[in-house]
Amino acid sequence: METLPAGGTYRFAGFVLEVSRGTLLNPAGVEIFLRRQSFELLCILVANSGRLLDRETINHRIWGDIVVSDDSITQCIGDIRRALGDGAQQILTTVPRRGYMLTAKVVMARDAPVNDAITGFDKPSIAVLPFANLSGDPEQEYFADGMVEEIITALSRIRWLLVVARNSSFVYKGRAIDTAHAGRELGVRYVLEGAVRKADRRVRITTQLIATQSGTHLWADRFEGSLDEVFELQDQVASAVAGVIEPALHAAEIARLPRRPTNDPTAYDDYLRAHAMLFASGSQVPLALALLEQAIGRDPDYGPALALAAICCFRVCADGTSENPETDRRKGMEFGHRALQTARDDPGALANAAFALGWFGEDIDSMITVIDRALQLNPSHARGWYISGTLRLFAGDTGVAIQHLERALLLSPRARVGTVNLHIGMAHLACRRYEEALPRLLLDVQDCDTDNPGPWRYLAACYAHLGRRDEARKAVEKVRAITPLVIEDLEYMRDPEQRAILLAGLRLAVGVT
Repeated sequence: METLPAGGTYRFAGFVLEVSRGTLLNPAGVEIFLRRQSFELLCILVANSGRLLDRETINHRIWGDIVVSDDSITQCIGDIRRALGDGAQQILTTVPRRGYMLTAKVVMARDAPVNDAITGFDKPSIAVLPFANLSGDPEQEYFADGMVEEIITALSRIRWLLVVARNSSFVYKGRAIDTAHAGRELGVRYVLEGAVRKADRRVRITTQLIATQSGTHLWADRFEGSLDEVFELQDQVASAVAGVIEPALHAAEIARLPRRPTNDPTAYDDYLRAHAMLFASGSQVPLALALLEQAIGRDPDYGPALALAAICCFRVCADGTSENPETDRRKGMEFGHRALQTARDDPGALANAAFALGWFGEDIDSMITVIDRALQLNPSHARGWYISGTLRLFAGDTGVAIQHLERALLLSPRARVGTVNLHIGMAHLACRRYEEALPRLLLDVQDCDTDNPGPWRYLAACYAHLGRRDEARKAVEKVRAITPLVIEDLEYMRDPEQRAILLAGLRLAVGVT
């Protein structure tokens, strides 16, 4: 079997495969993201164009001596076909019970230029890469990460500028990588990189702006001040970058930024710590909630902290780890309503509050109105699109739900902003499209927080509906290893028929254990 040289560039059916960069460009020159195993399989298929490859051969080439299930290979094939789009079935064919074959003609193009001028977006776009922590204390990583998040939020308020989600840019954290190359991978015109040094009560931020097409350094600067002035420093960086990208930007655009969410540095520090915990592991949610309650105690009108506290309450209830679900439900509702009252024009806080309240049973149409407002404030908010799709799923509008969830994946192609594939899978599952649901649920199981039982629940339900009893049983065992709550009440699903389909799958799955 043939292999591709590490540095080669190959064209087939209008697509460009660049092995050294690990990228696939569509005929428009836009990069398409593929997971590592899926990209490796595509390279094997391209190297052996016109040759039938059986599953055993594919298994050996990608996973070595580890024997994986047929679903793993099927999932990779599904990834590739989604990347290839409408003509995928003609480019990559399945020979029943025998294997797969790439039928397109492959041409090696050693000097084929990469179309750096074309990105996935049709307006000025930027990614803020993780800032280096130069404090000499690994425990301060959360502070550097929080600084980047605040700068992303500030830049996202500039309506003409599309900002890639924090989750996507943070896949480069801790990696030595060329910044211009990272920008091209993310499909943006500009990249901002920098470093944060925090010592005693002083903060220094160094930044530089790079044009990804040419790799040219457009601008660099240093910002320094007291820790009490951290919010002003963030605004200075955001304003300076915006001015470099488009000098015609009016000062009024920056002036439209909402007031900062808190003026209390200690409350802000607690919020940053809680945010890092919440999105790292479900087991840390109670600790995150305690920090957020501490921050709210210092500043009762801290909108983002209130909204994130509501998300924490949702998590412990949904995961089945709450010691008193009714108490946590009431707390979550209170936090969510207070967040809506205080968040004003903060799209992140509005989105998180709407998500939690929608799950807890608040009027779903009202929560959809809230998330629509959040997206008007920041159309580049990947988590906002994820929450919008999720609320539409709760409302029973599965078609729009899938569209909005896919939009979240476009804006955050490199990392998660939530359980996007789980909710796409649930939308298909609720419409009895079990074969379409399965690959999405498998994707989420691979990527999800190991403390989150949700993806395993609905993978079990999907297998049960498909009559795959052994797989359903194993998925239920995974749920029970996390929580005794296998069958949730699903009251957040407003459509009775869709709720019944999901519950039937869960009950079938439990019945085979």
